[in-house]
Amino acid sequence: MSFVTGLKCRECGQIYPLQPQGGCAECFAPLEVMYDYEAIGRALSRERIAARGPSLWRYRELLPLESEPTVGRSSGFTPLVPAERLGAALGLKNLYLKNDSVNAPTLSFKDRVTAVAINKALEFQLEAVGCASTGNLANAVAAQAATAGLAAYILIPEDLEWSKITATSIFGAQVVAVRGNYDEVNRLCTQIADRFPIGFVNVNLRPFYGEGSRTVGYEIAEQLGWRAPDAVVVPMAGGSLVTKIYKGLCEFQRLGLLENEVHTRMYGAQARGCNPIVEAVQRNSRDIRPVKPHTIAKSLAIGNPADGYYAAGVIAESGGWAEDVSDDEIRAGIRLLASTEGIFTETAGGVTVAVTKKLVEQQRLQPQDLTVLAITGNGLKTLEAVELPPPPVIEPSLSEFERLAKSFSGPAGIHSTSRASAAAQA
Repeated sequence: MSFVTGLKCRECGQIYPLQPQGGCAECFAPLEVMYDYEAIGRALSRERIAARGPSLWRYRELLPLESEPTVGRSSGFTPLVPAERLGAALGLKNLYLKNDSVNAPTLSFKDRVTAVAINKALEFQLEAVGCASTGNLANAVAAQAATAGLAAYILIPEDLEWSKITATSIFGAQVVAVRGNYDEVNRLCTQIADRFPIGFVNVNLRPFYGEGSRTVGYEIAEQLGWRAPDAVVVPMAGGSLVTKIYKGLCEFQRLGLLENEVHTRMYGAQARGCNPIVEAVQRNSRDIRPVKPHTIAKSLAIGNPADGYYAAGVIAESGGWAEDVSDDEIRAGIRLLASTEGIFTETAGGVTVAVTKKLVEQQRLQPQDLTVLAITGNGLKTLEAVELPPPPVIEPSLSEFERLAKSFSGPAGIHSTSRASAAAQA
């Protein structure tokens, strides 16, 4: 049973039927899915959710499908990990990581949004899907389209990391590199969608695609014992994720599923080389001034974010803030997360960790705050961004290893004791 009632313009309120349509025909603002929350409230309970399998479809009444999903059935319900060692390094005593770097099938939160969009494309009986992408979405669309038996057309900026191109092409998608940045790629996809019968997940399927991100908020609340956290730090590209996590928490409160009221402060994180939403928040505005991206965080390199206006609004309304960090700080954030919690994140996660450090230093995050960091992608996708020295090379000799071991520092530092000297000491 579907609880979806239609599409609605976020600005003028114009109502539309369920169809592939990215924006309002009257004012060109984005559309959002409408639900019958009273009926959902009667159908959904904590017990019913908890009895279902570990995927985003445990919240299927709150997702815009008319039928049972056929692809992406393993996506979502990723771990919420206590992060004591990272918390100690940052000065936070109650820190958690929402770890979508292990999401199925392509190791990023984009598997959630794509699962919803591709299932919707099947319901609309589309024969092909596509996207404009800075990497993670390309991987997810290609994989889910292959599962669905749909042709996939993936348009990417020419300078995208080769690892992400490989992880898209392997699924048989038609990958096209465009000389330009993401905003130029997205503009081209909009033109293609007007001319060809292709469901571009972040263009004419965008109202449905964005709904998958709300499940991050649902999962955080459920995994915290049906409670909303004090603060969530989220990386921002197009800006949708920060708004959808907050919306998901508020929907759970509206449905009576939470133990507490939502007073969650939303914090946005961007790279300094592409920070249009941060810049708007810091001048107390919702109006976005587009920028030309220049950062190693290519998955966040959207200079004219489609949901930037709404992201800036949610951050301000929730009492949060937004910050940016340099490329060197991003690399340091990746290494800090890996060395404290054993999680290798891509550049977006490095942005999130580094911004969290800055927020603590600014006292915007307090030590006792129940804080959740959204780790949205896997570090294996952005190996090129991490600059590490090559390992030392030795002969297969114990004496050479002992000589080298004396130079190790930190956790790798050891003090060797031979069997003979150990026996003498005994």
